[in-house]
Amino acid sequence: MSRNPIKNILPIVLFLCPYLYLYGQEGKDTLTFRIMSYNVENLFDTRHDSLKNDQEFLPDAIRHWNYFKYKKKLDNIARVIIAVGGWTPPALVALCEVENDSVLRDLIRYSALREADYRYLMTQSPDERGIDVALLYQRSQFKPIAHQSLPVTQLRKKDRPTRDILHVSGLLLNKDTLDVFVAHFPSRSGGEKESEPYRMHAARIAKAAIDSLLQLRQHPQIILMGDFNDYPNNKSVRQVLQAERPPIQTDSIHTKRLYHLLAGKAADRKEYGSYKYREEWGLLDHLIVSGGLLQKSSPLYTDETKADVFRAPFLLTEDKKYGGKIPFRTYYGMKYQAGYSDHLPVWAEFRLIY
Repeated sequence: MSRNPIKNILPIVLFLCPYLYLYGQEGKDTLTFRIMSYNVENLFDTRHDSLKNDQEFLPDAIRHWNYFKYKKKLDNIARVIIAVGGWTPPALVALCEVENDSVLRDLIRYSALREADYRYLMTQSPDERGIDVALLYQRSQFKPIAHQSLPVTQLRKKDRPTRDILHVSGLLLNKDTLDVFVAHFPSRSGGEKESEPYRMHAARIAKAAIDSLLQLRQHPQIILMGDFNDYPNNKSVRQVLQAERPPIQTDSIHTKRLYHLLAGKAADRKEYGSYKYREEWGLLDHLIVSGGLLQKSSPLYTDETKADVFRAPFLLTEDKKYGGKIPFRTYYGMKYQAGYSDHLPVWAEFRLIY
């Protein structure tokens, strides 16, 4: 596989030329097209992969991870996905921290999602723990026609490998093409400043691929979502991705720029975010779109009022150390508490004319 994201992206773009978006088609009907992104925190099965460092989540390991806990985790994730959709599962679900195909098959076949007709695509990254990113999609609303993994190459030979970025191109009901990127940037392990270059490197790889589409497509429709381990005002988002809050005047929106659907809420509201570090909430999970999706004339349209963090009461518990609420996790330290994740999901709602 080529390690150059530009070289990787060009074959997909050329393949998709017959499916490029066309204006002037009169809409026949409308529906709600909802997306979400969720870091599910350590969705591991109970079997050992000899090529990965997954020993922590095995039945005889320190966490005593067994089938009962695994099945409970699947049921919890399914409950969240259905709830975010308002009891109608979202058309697209980006997932971070999933171990392999096995856990995704179990999620869509043996949980409450089994009636939702989901399929999935995922990366096969060199991450040492074996965690990857994935995209669940409802076949009735989104039909993939091409997909690829964009490798996040190591800055130095001694660096630990990290997660690939997933890129999926698919057709909507109106036959327009939608490009979806799912990313889980490197963690802040070792310190925020010390680890920042790695997240900026991952962001550059995503931006290079997106820029190729923005330049080669006449009317690009692009969504980038996932856990960036950075906040909207950090360099990876503001300087590299150049994703800013959508302008108040819609005529100022540039179709070939990126806009952050949640940056405004994150800047305007205290105690706002998808993750809590000590006593402070922050937005580590992002929803970024190309400008064309913010134009009301677009058949696929949204705005920042139609996106948010999902803060259902069942996803939160008392923060006994710092006060207030905190995400209800599967484990608190090493104590199993049958919760959900250390992140809250984020979502956005689009109007689709078809």
